[in-house]
Amino acid sequence: MYRHSILLALGLLAAGVSHAQDTAPANTEHPQPHTASSLASEPRLLSLPAAISLALEQNKTLAAARKEIEAVEATIIQAGARPNPEFSALMEDFRKSSRTTTYQLTQPIELGGKRSARIEAAQRTREMALLDYAAKRTEIRAGVIAAYYEVMVAMERQRLAKELLGLAKTSADMTSRRVTAGKISPVEQTKARVAESSAQLELHQADSDVLLAQKKLATFWGSVGNAFQLTDGGVESLPALPSIAQLTEKVAAGPAVQLAQLEVERRRALARIETSKRTPDVTLSFGNKRDESNARNMWVVGFSVPIPVLDSNKGNELEALKRVDIARDELSIVEVQMQSEAAQSFERLRNAREEAVALRNEIVPGAQSAYQAARTGFELGKFAYLDVLDAQRTYFQAKAQYWKALSTAFQAAADLDRLAGNETPSTE
Repeated sequence: MYRHSILLALGLLAAGVSHAQDTAPANTEHPQPHTASSLASEPRLLSLPAAISLALEQNKTLAAARKEIEAVEATIIQAGARPNPEFSALMEDFRKSSRTTTYQLTQPIELGGKRSARIEAAQRTREMALLDYAAKRTEIRAGVIAAYYEVMVAMERQRLAKELLGLAKTSADMTSRRVTAGKISPVEQTKARVAESSAQLELHQADSDVLLAQKKLATFWGSVGNAFQLTDGGVESLPALPSIAQLTEKVAAGPAVQLAQLEVERRRALARIETSKRTPDVTLSFGNKRDESNARNMWVVGFSVPIPVLDSNKGNELEALKRVDIARDELSIVEVQMQSEAAQSFERLRNAREEAVALRNEIVPGAQSAYQAARTGFELGKFAYLDVLDAQRTYFQAKAQYWKALSTAFQAAADLDRLAGNETPSTE
């Protein structure tokens, strides 16, 4: 009886498990494709810090620089390796009664600091790889900042072009009604339609500029699409103008100058390697010799030293020393070049800031007021449509010049951050 009860319980348990397995997929299978499709259709919200982090994580140039550091670390291991010992066997006379067999172990001994000079040169190379990686991070960060604001400025220009198209359509409709009423010449209607077509072309160009700017930004993290949406709205907050004294000091110790300084140190280490080769190495030998004719074994001990008469390595040493001088000259060139680029970027930033402030505070509001007055006067019949077109063109040219000044300011600030090695952009 108990046996039948146990079998019945096991059967009910197996049926319950089977029913659960049959119904479980039905509850979880359908929502997943819907969720995936909804996520794929939604653009990613991207702030400037998120864009920088994404680029620093997925940029292939930085990945290659990290692998270069690992490769250079392997050269340090190899630079510290000592010469391998050698084993040799020598047999004299093939007759067994008079044969002599010598087994010998030879070990080269490096003198003159060759090993330490190799290690030092490899360490300088590793420091250069680390600094080059840091410089690439700063460069990519500056590039992302410039590209990010380039997208924002392009989007503002797109919005401006849409506004221009709307105004052009409104003006064309107003002109058409006035022509129908017989108040103005049909030539004015033709001008209005031409202006509308021009605004439509400008909108197409603005759409293309936004697409290209988004793709340029996406290339920093290895993407070719533009499935993201920018979240920052502070595009009109101008980047801060640094102190010229602090900027000069930072650029003098920037990544490019430090790399040139490390190159001088690396060349000096390589020159020390060539200088150390003037000291000949000693080779120690130790072995055993078997003399069959006398039926005895003999220990063999010896050493060998090359005589640097025909080759004293003077040519390689002189070449290495000259390359040290070349590295010093290149360091001087880099210092002057970086200061010159910093000065140019500083002037670009200062001029762009002044231009943007003047346009934002005076020119654009004045042009906008004149355009609104001309439009109102045109609606009341006091101004010709040509006056409206001139005021409209002046207003939108001022707005476009304002956004161009903003873009120039952000690009110049990004260049200054790259030259100075700043990790975070400065704004005000």
